[in-house]
Amino acid sequence: MPIGWMTVLKLVPWGDVIKNAPVIADGAKKLWDTVGRQPAAAEPVAPEGSDVVPAGGDSLPALQARVAQAEAAVELLHEQMQASSELIKALAEQNTELVRRVELNRSRTAWLIGLLVVVGAIAGLNLAVTLAGAG
Repeated sequence: MPIGWMTVLKLVPWGDVIKNAPVIADGAKKLWDTVGRQPAAAEPVAPEGSDVVPAGGDSLPALQARVAQAEAAVELLHEQMQASSELIKALAEQNTELVRRVELNRSRTAWLIGLLVVVGAIAGLNLAVTLAGAG
């Protein structure tokens, strides 16, 4: 039997989510700043010859080719890390905005429930007065 969305939303500790949202956003910003400040690896030198270098190659050109391949791999990893950090930052900002809006909706709902209770009480009193006057 599927669990309803309201049941799932009731199980979320919204107080903790709201309390920790700024901490998560700050952590994502710090991560982004750290990754953004790191210089990219030096421009990789294209290996001469084939793309595959034998692991046991002891010659200087073979070692230079392996270093160039390693530098290219480091550059690729650095770009991926920057892209991941940018995504994390965007997700943290979206999470912060979502939590802010959920909290706003929660407070509006509480206010509307209070207003509904007051209107219901007034309507009940009017009905009681009308019935008492008719009787």
